[in-house]
Amino acid sequence: MSTVAEQLRQAREAQNLTVYQVAEITKIRTDHIRALDEGNYDVFSAPVYIRGFVRTYATILKLDVPKTMELLGAELAKTDKHHDHPPLTKQRKSFLDLVMFQLSKLNWRIVLPVLGITVFILLAVGAWRMWSSHKAKDPLADVPAGVYQAPKRGNADVLPVPAQPRR
Repeated sequence: MSTVAEQLRQAREAQNLTVYQVAEITKIRTDHIRALDEGNYDVFSAPVYIRGFVRTYATILKLDVPKTMELLGAELAKTDKHHDHPPLTKQRKSFLDLVMFQLSKLNWRIVLPVLGITVFILLAVGAWRMWSSHKAKDPLADVPAGVYQAPKRGNADVLPVPAQPRR
């Protein structure tokens, strides 16, 4: 039985596609395509990349994707580097992880405008309350009794009052 690498390379050559053409179609780097054609899985840092690239590559070449993925799983189980999946459930989650997970569920196209309108309304109400309390405040309320003195007027400050005709 042929390996996944041999199947991919043979299918690519049967369709007269070069590594560069496959890279252009799949948007996978050429060195990764060559590594998949050679079966050199040590180039990849995690099995998730190998599985995703092989799935994309097999789809483009019109291979039987489920069968290819099953064969790939068997091949990866034999390797030292990619035989185990990283643990997903044993990680301890912090409060920040939970908050970020809940925030990722939000539809920000709706939340941001609603949040902006709410902040604008709160600022408008706060400004109106400050203005109305300032308007109603007596400017002399803080001045204690008997401290206010009228300015002294000199002769220059007072205008002469015209004499009233006598009756």
